[in-house]
Amino acid sequence: MRVIICGAGRVGTGIAQRLAEEDANVTVIDQSPELVRGITERLDVRGVVGSGSYPDVLVEAGGREADMLIAVTHSDEVNIVACQIAHSILKVPTKIARIRARSYLDKRYADVFSRDNIPIDVIISPEREVAAAVLQRLTTPAAFDVKSFADDKVWAVGLRLREDSPILATPLRQVRELFPDLKITIVGVYRNESFFRAGPDDQLEENDEVFFVSAKQDVDRAIAIMGEGQMAARRVVLVGGGNIGFDVARALEEQGKRKIRIIEADEKRAAFIAERLDRTIVLHGSGLDRSILAEAGVSEAEALVALTDSDQTNLLAGVIGKREGARRTMILTNEPEYGLLSQSVGIDRFIDPRATTISTILQHVRRGRIKSVYSILEGQAELVDAVALETSSLVGTPLGKADLPSGVVIGAIVRGAEVILPNKTTIIEPGDRIVLLAMRDAVKEVEKMFRVGIDYF
Repeated sequence: MRVIICGAGRVGTGIAQRLAEEDANVTVIDQSPELVRGITERLDVRGVVGSGSYPDVLVEAGGREADMLIAVTHSDEVNIVACQIAHSILKVPTKIARIRARSYLDKRYADVFSRDNIPIDVIISPEREVAAAVLQRLTTPAAFDVKSFADDKVWAVGLRLREDSPILATPLRQVRELFPDLKITIVGVYRNESFFRAGPDDQLEENDEVFFVSAKQDVDRAIAIMGEGQMAARRVVLVGGGNIGFDVARALEEQGKRKIRIIEADEKRAAFIAERLDRTIVLHGSGLDRSILAEAGVSEAEALVALTDSDQTNLLAGVIGKREGARRTMILTNEPEYGLLSQSVGIDRFIDPRATTISTILQHVRRGRIKSVYSILEGQAELVDAVALETSSLVGTPLGKADLPSGVVIGAIVRGAEVILPNKTTIIEPGDRIVLLAMRDAVKEVEKMFRVGIDYF
């Protein structure tokens, strides 16, 4: 696969690294010679200095032979123009663009991005992706990671095992027999700074961080058995009323029965969001001001979420909020170092927009009938939601006899409205949705399992 990436920032570099590791032919374009030099020195990619909105730069980058263009510069307009040129002049089959401005994303103008107008195949909105991630973590606060698949029928959950968890020191193949109420498939384990695929003979230990797959309705029961059961947050304080904070507040209002407060430092922005939210109280001030936090009711809050544009502000707001009485704190951080630091100072969760955006882009890069991809632990593994076709090697054979790659664990099968937790005798049928975990080295094999064979046509 030949891929052009416009933008050598954190997202562009992350995508380039993942694709280069998979032996894709990658060229990165950026206007900064320093960024281009840095990425070509670290990764097996080609670099071109210039703007992705210029035709001659895209041609120099190999645009006439490219299979895909991914535009993730900091400018929406550059991303849009790059896709237009890639389509109109270079005939690139697939164009992906990161778009941030709300005006472009307004549903009233949905037809703007179409083959007849501006031909972008996939639009990525980081703010909306992050807002969705925040909401899922507020819904399932005991989990350190949550992602829904198969039209929200299946959830994949990351959870730290408590010391008295009943499944400790039990081979995983016996878990369902010994604990029939625990309707999950454990697919991966993080232990001692190492992540491994969960096998049937593996046994779990205290403080293991496990990833399990389950039907959505069974998640709360599973968490109560294995981890620290916690109720979804009803009283929430949001620090930062930008696009993400506004989206989170509006979604919480729609869920009902929430007491929501937003602290916003910019007076005009505070007035703007106050006019557009019905049941949220908006306070003008700093999220680092204890008096403002007290006015927002932080001492009674079940969750404080810091979502400003400043990693430092988010980190400090999380620390102060926890000390002022917030039961749980979550912060947005663009720098991985702040995420690691946040855990050492008592902050419960952090969300990295780069990782969220990369996961969204990867689902469109992956070949075969793959519907969704979620990258975990800096790309050590991927959670994949895919459709089994008649030509798939998985179809028609009991899983106990199927030739599954060693780095793959099937977590759940969705057949119509039914969620099936697989065992050795389970037979996959055409049209089934498969939710699985694939270690990094097994991703290509997964693509082959779900690709469209010639017999399909």
